[in-house]
Amino acid sequence: MAHTATEWVENDKVKVLPLVPQPAAEKACALRVQRLTAGYGDSPILKDIDLEVPEGEITILVGPNGCGKSTLLKTMARIITPSHGTVMLNGQNVHQMPTRHVAQQMALLAQGPIAPEGLKVRELVAQGRFPHQSLLKQWTKEDREAVDWAMEVTNIAQFAERPIDALSGGQRQRCWIAMALAQETDLVLLDEPTTFLDLKVQVDVMNLLTQTANEAGKTLVIVLHELNIAAAYADNLVMMRGGEIVAQGAVNSIFTRENLRAVFGLDARVIFDAEAGRPICMPNLNG
Repeated sequence: MAHTATEWVENDKVKVLPLVPQPAAEKACALRVQRLTAGYGDSPILKDIDLEVPEGEITILVGPNGCGKSTLLKTMARIITPSHGTVMLNGQNVHQMPTRHVAQQMALLAQGPIAPEGLKVRELVAQGRFPHQSLLKQWTKEDREAVDWAMEVTNIAQFAERPIDALSGGQRQRCWIAMALAQETDLVLLDEPTTFLDLKVQVDVMNLLTQTANEAGKTLVIVLHELNIAAAYADNLVMMRGGEIVAQGAVNSIFTRENLRAVFGLDARVIFDAEAGRPICMPNLNG
């Protein structure tokens, strides 16, 4: 049945008009990758990739080892220079922007970061303020408030004067996340922030990231290995294999049995958790 609308006309008569469908509002793009080819030396790993990172959402990259997830993240963060294509941040090519200008708009938490021995938590978190400082503008009240806020939201304020190497793995990871948050950028890239953490701590870290992102309106791009963790938290899921993007989009449409087989070679059932509104991967034990 066609939708209709009414319009009052002369003599109080009513004319029925067809209701014109309104197009869905286009999502703002925080980061745009266009025809990107990149790698190490003469060996390209990424092959002609196109990707749009929706603003204010959590985009998670998954795929088998060596598929190019971390390479894509590093290229977006300006660590790797592409041989072809562009990465656009707020309408500018990140590889043509000054380093400090990029760091004021985009933070990166690399995989497996290591802090100097004896470095205290507050000292580590304060490093996130470096992009906002210069010879003429040293430590300010705004810097202190940003560091205090980052430690508070990551629940590490009580460790402020402790050495990083005296903390547990999960606590140390919160410190690194606090450093990235203290940078006060709208866009944060994280390379496997839950690696080597047990399941409870992985969930705690992801809850922290998503809650902070939602409350502060940040855009997150996260590389993960754990499929069900990715499905539980992603707004936008990107599946990669062999340096290419196989599928990308809303998690409930992308996280399918066919895509899991195509990307990971995994024979699994995908069931839907009605309470969480999310899909779950169940490996086929008979396969």
